[in-house]
Amino acid sequence: MGFEKTDVSIPSADFELSIIKNYHKTRDIPSLSGTSRLSVHLRFGTISIRKLAKLALETNEKFLNELIWRDFYMMILWHFPHVVEGAFRPAYDKIEWEHNEQHFEAWCKGETGYAIIDAGMRELNETGFMHNRVRMIVASFLTKHLLLDWRWGEAYFAEKLLDFELSSNNGGWQWASGSGCDAAPYFRVFNPYLQTEKFDPQLRYVQKWVPEFQELTYPQPIVDHKFARQRAIDRYQKALK
Repeated sequence: MGFEKTDVSIPSADFELSIIKNYHKTRDIPSLSGTSRLSVHLRFGTISIRKLAKLALETNEKFLNELIWRDFYMMILWHFPHVVEGAFRPAYDKIEWEHNEQHFEAWCKGETGYAIIDAGMRELNETGFMHNRVRMIVASFLTKHLLLDWRWGEAYFAEKLLDFELSSNNGGWQWASGSGCDAAPYFRVFNPYLQTEKFDPQLRYVQKWVPEFQELTYPQPIVDHKFARQRAIDRYQKALK
């Protein structure tokens, strides 16, 4: 099948029931061990999706909803195979993306000057995993703040993620860019500072992955949030007229 032995650390298929029970309370806090880390096992079929769905039905509705999202994106991929190459909503293929490779490299390396973004990318590069809340933040940053094609980020995640699975990865990136089958408007632009205040208020996650973020050597933000947000809205509006 093409598999090779590796020294990469794989999360265990065993999990504590308390994580599922408290999932709705802890799932968005990246500094906590508040998620099951079973995505890699779901990806490769080393745990039963039916077993998890049965447990979720009995234990936690929010956890069940996340399992449903996986199935939903698989159905999208099956019924709308054009999403592999382009936007679910073709009008979004008209967006004029930037082609700033330096910005993309800074994003890949975790050197954007936005600590929550850099923490997420460094976690991904080092471990092959990124917390789901942070995945949404870094994806929004790439597509909205840097105005880079969502397919660039999708391909980078596909290369790095241990739990990479085409439909979920594609669906998540199209959700972030606004081009997918999500009802939220395109002018949803995550503010990295507010996201940090809300989900990592004590900076535990940031400090773990970006210990130098308060030092003078830490880079300045590569784009200004206010400018980048307005640029994204204007560019999207122009394309979607």
